[in-house]
Amino acid sequence: MKLDILVFGAHPDDAELGAGGTIAKEISNGKKVGVVDLTRGELGTRGSAEIRDKEAAAAKEILGLKIRENLCFRDGFFTNDEAHQLEVIKMIRKYRPEIVLCNAIDDRHIDHGKGSKLVSDACFLSGLLKIKTELDGSKQEKWRPKLVYHYIQWKNIEPDFVVDISDFIDVKIESILAYGSQFHDPNSKEPETPITSKTFIESVRYRARDLGRLVGKDYAEGFTVERYIAVDSLDNLI
Repeated sequence: MKLDILVFGAHPDDAELGAGGTIAKEISNGKKVGVVDLTRGELGTRGSAEIRDKEAAAAKEILGLKIRENLCFRDGFFTNDEAHQLEVIKMIRKYRPEIVLCNAIDDRHIDHGKGSKLVSDACFLSGLLKIKTELDGSKQEKWRPKLVYHYIQWKNIEPDFVVDISDFIDVKIESILAYGSQFHDPNSKEPETPITSKTFIESVRYRARDLGRLVGKDYAEGFTVERYIAVDSLDNLI
């Protein structure tokens, strides 16, 4: 299956938190979108890998993703080396996306920055003819996405552009709340984390509202780029 957009996340829930509204919007516009999670989030303070698997599957249905895969890299310990790059390259060549979305370039969780660089490097390497990969016994053709964008996560990174998600903020929040084990639950006996406070989901909505305010929209999500964005004409801007 060829996808228009392939979204990578170091952990299940990264894609939803960083780009859930944009994903839902692009799907509503007829785009084929999929997510590849690098790890199962097994080091998360709350829940378990098995629970995260079920939550990720539920979020897939909420967003309407075409596919969701997990590379099962080691949470917290994967590295940006040849072995990991080749596994990411296989996914890029399998789904041949025009656009790749991936983790924030720098963030509180070390996996986010690592995942960002790993996917970015793999997107370039995937376009090299002399790098050979096979998947399910078949040789893969080279493929390089046209664009690589990085969503914003914990840190308030200055975006290079924002996407109006005013009509999709509720879907974004619903997809995030599919990960019930990770967020506020007054009945939970598990330890508290920075994302289990009562106000965390409110802060996600607030950031989207604040980015929207800056461009005259209700809600928006921000992204950073690896190269300049070109527009056909000045009136294409919102």
